[in-house]
Amino acid sequence: MLSMSISAARSRGEALDHVLFYGPPGLGKTTLARVIANEMQARIHLTSGPSLERPRDIIGLVHQLEEGDVLFIDEIHRLSRVAEELLYPAIEDFVIDLTTGKGHATRTMRLPLPKFTLVGATTKAGMLSNALRDRFGFVCRLDFYTQEELSAIVARTAGILSVKMESEGVEAIARRARGTPRIANRLVRLVRDYGQYQGAEVIDGEMAARALDSYQVDALGLDITDRKLLSIIIDNYEGGPVGLETLAATIGEDSDTLEDVWEPFLIQSGFIQRTPRGRMATPLAYQHLSRPLPQGLQGRLAAGEIKQLDLFQ
Repeated sequence: MLSMSISAARSRGEALDHVLFYGPPGLGKTTLARVIANEMQARIHLTSGPSLERPRDIIGLVHQLEEGDVLFIDEIHRLSRVAEELLYPAIEDFVIDLTTGKGHATRTMRLPLPKFTLVGATTKAGMLSNALRDRFGFVCRLDFYTQEELSAIVARTAGILSVKMESEGVEAIARRARGTPRIANRLVRLVRDYGQYQGAEVIDGEMAARALDSYQVDALGLDITDRKLLSIIIDNYEGGPVGLETLAATIGEDSDTLEDVWEPFLIQSGFIQRTPRGRMATPLAYQHLSRPLPQGLQGRLAAGEIKQLDLFQ
């Protein structure tokens, strides 16, 4: 749908309707904003929600815009209330209201703006106000990438870096990339460095696996932090449930980082369950860490309340 609207807007010579991308980090929100600008043959202006605190920040930004430009705001859920309210007329009516003077001398001036496209990105769509979310014409959720999609990304990145890589090496990296292009690209560079250090001219599947093992990225893409997180839930809290703040304090991570960066993949992959009472380790987590299932989980498995998942499903 978005590609059709881009084509239609371009043929009409109009700015594309505003777009909101949301989903876990590393899935290409900024890249997609650049693609939109490129397809619309428009300039792109990049900023982030935390940097737009005061009215003058918004005013200075929108006055740089020209007709058809793309304005990308990352972490748009972190806009201040003042900045958000000032942005409403700018994205809805392409005007901005300026207030001058104080007290009885207060005056409001409405200045026109060129028509532009706002592209917002967030990992926390639920933190957006309804008023802001409803002003986007397109609201697009980005999901984790498939193995096939990641393999294509890995192969492309290897080509850009002039790394000779067999298909088995490509697949080994893609399997451990946690469904995330940013991580896939990082792993390609790590494997390249490992292969170069080992004197390998071509990266095959075995070399890629050894490289990632040396960086403590296991066969399912879990790294040392993932395994530490699961181990704490199992060992310290008997598999859970445990609250987010308590878990973050125990592992030594910020709760927002834990929720935004680490949890999505672990939940999506079936290692953690989020319940009203907190986070719980699943049978898959016990299996992956080679831990015996507690009697409570064994009973639920026997009763068919939960399923024993295949580790390599």
